[in-house]
Amino acid sequence: MEAASTPRITCGYLDTYVGKNVMVVGKVLQLRGEEAVIDADGNITVHLNRDSHIMVNSGVQVIGKVNPDLSIKALSSLDLGTGIDYNLANTVVEVAHQHKSMFQYEQ
Repeated sequence: MEAASTPRITCGYLDTYVGKNVMVVGKVLQLRGEEAVIDADGNITVHLNRDSHIMVNSGVQVIGKVNPDLSIKALSSLDLGTGIDYNLANTVVEVAHQHKSMFQYEQ
């Protein structure tokens, strides 16, 4: 099996990962049918799957593929509830990108 990486990103990194799987932590701002808008240091549209059970104003972790329009097609999502430290989540992303060799396989 080939090693795969699912890097943690925020909105600002979307264009770097088009066509690749990523992990995003953000706050659910809107739900519209099978789409959600989350704030992950900027707004991201997420195309949800039928197994997604998330709520507005809750934190969410999404693993999915970045589309050419910079939306994300969710492969899985996890409702994290309230009380999420989004500044900490964003700091983890920044540290992971400063030290890519520790956190990501080259794809």
